[in-house]
Amino acid sequence: MKNIILFTLLGIMTLLGGCAAVVVGGAATGANVARDRRTTGTFIEDEAIELKSLKAFVDDKEINKQTHLNVTSFNTIVLVSGEAPTEALRQRAIDIVRNIPKVSHVHNEISIAGPSSLMSRSGDTLITTKVKTKLIVEKNLDGSHVKVVTENGVVYLMGLLNRKDADKATEIARQTGGVQKVVRLFQYSDTAP
Repeated sequence: MKNIILFTLLGIMTLLGGCAAVVVGGAATGANVARDRRTTGTFIEDEAIELKSLKAFVDDKEINKQTHLNVTSFNTIVLVSGEAPTEALRQRAIDIVRNIPKVSHVHNEISIAGPSSLMSRSGDTLITTKVKTKLIVEKNLDGSHVKVVTENGVVYLMGLLNRKDADKATEIARQTGGVQKVVRLFQYSDTAP
């Protein structure tokens, strides 16, 4: 049954594109706010941090042309992943994110390398989808509380969880095909169910 759900979700994600993804994404965002352990204000702040960071990267001509960067914010803790060809550009990108208002901490996971290929990014998207799907169908875990980011086969897990659920989510990610490594960036809460 889990495989049927997994393949169904993968198929739906493959078919969604363009405007449909934006409409579905908007509806999903509303549903995520309702289920999220963060306050609505923090959820909105995280979205703003991501948008401000990406806009700053686009506005910086060198970063925009020479790098491939992703910014993920959860509870004002930011993961910056991707590739930059030099240490100087890598550090400049991190400095930009650190200076965004409300950012409490930055995890620098930018590799010194040329931008990854579209094929590599597609593979990462598939891995993220597989991990997220497995987390959602897991009976003893609310997978909606785990943010999953994949970069070059490395899966980064973020969320506000108790240690038992964090361990379970980590094990699920480790057992997913294509995953090279799992990096835990969880915040732990004893009050998280």
